[in-house]
Amino acid sequence: MKTEEKRGKLKLLEIGLLLFLAAFLASGAAALQTGQELSDKVVRLHVLANSDSGEDQALKLKVRDRILAYAEPLLASVADRGEAEALLQSRLPELEQIAAREIRANGHDYAAAVELEDTVFPTREYEGFTLPAGKYLALRVIIGDGEGRNWWCVVFPPLCAAASAEVPETALAAGLTSSQVGLITEENQGYVLKSKLVEFWRGLEGKLD
Repeated sequence: MKTEEKRGKLKLLEIGLLLFLAAFLASGAAALQTGQELSDKVVRLHVLANSDSGEDQALKLKVRDRILAYAEPLLASVADRGEAEALLQSRLPELEQIAAREIRANGHDYAAAVELEDTVFPTREYEGFTLPAGKYLALRVIIGDGEGRNWWCVVFPPLCAAASAEVPETALAAGLTSSQVGLITEENQGYVLKSKLVEFWRGLEGKLD
């Protein structure tokens, strides 16, 4: 009798584990889909310093500020990522000149390169939101050798410029869906876990490719 009871308990445990695994797989697949749709709607800003010296890191932030001061008003009335990409692509020479002028104004002769390209980012937490790992279109600003610690955030929609409480409204105005906003913001209490799920699944995908 005890043996049968033990078998019954093991059976229930197996069923519970299978149900948990099924729920995990379903949530992972859903988070991955939402994360992919999200990455197709934003443009990151990626600024690479010449080196890790204190002077070069300070210069990186000054160049970042100049680029944001130009790009954010430029993109203020843009409706979606496609329009943002086209507009930024047309202004790459101006953005490069802005970066070069700021570098020279701070007493350096480093080259400046500005480009738009798909870039892989890890999960990153910001004030009021988190972006899951994945491949995002990025406006990359490379200062000199570009070998120092880099800075990245989001230039479209302007989430890094928005106050924490304004992030959901800013994201929705740029065309993100409520589920995508829920993935990245603290309004969804599981946003960090979901972002980590996206990172886990994308890492698994990479190993299977």
